[in-house]
Amino acid sequence: MASIFSKIVQGEIPSHKIAETEEFLAFLDAFPITRGHVLVIPKVEIDYLFDLDEGLFTRLMLFARSIVPALEKTVPCKRIGVSVIGLEVPHAHVHLLPLNSMTDADFTKKIKITQEELADLASQIRSNLNLS
Repeated sequence: MASIFSKIVQGEIPSHKIAETEEFLAFLDAFPITRGHVLVIPKVEIDYLFDLDEGLFTRLMLFARSIVPALEKTVPCKRIGVSVIGLEVPHAHVHLLPLNSMTDADFTKKIKITQEELADLASQIRSNLNLS
């Protein structure tokens, strides 16, 4: 059965996309723990990040890194944290988290944000992207 992320890739479930290539997709987490919480995934459905072959793993991390400058420009923070948990969705993914303190990285707490706010935030991040 396809993961929720595969359904997002296929367009079966809407998302607030940040960036997309042939291999990867970055989108805002629908249930974020911080404002600007981005998920970065390979489009191929592989459950565990460390099961990605070396090339795909490296390209995923480079793609994730390419999102960071736009995220920092859009969401003021001390730094962008990176987290790989991989327990909630059986599809390899990386979390990019705007952080101002360690408590911002608490995955047990979600912030309240509307779909309209997510759409506006995604638009702002996209406008600050400089992918080459």
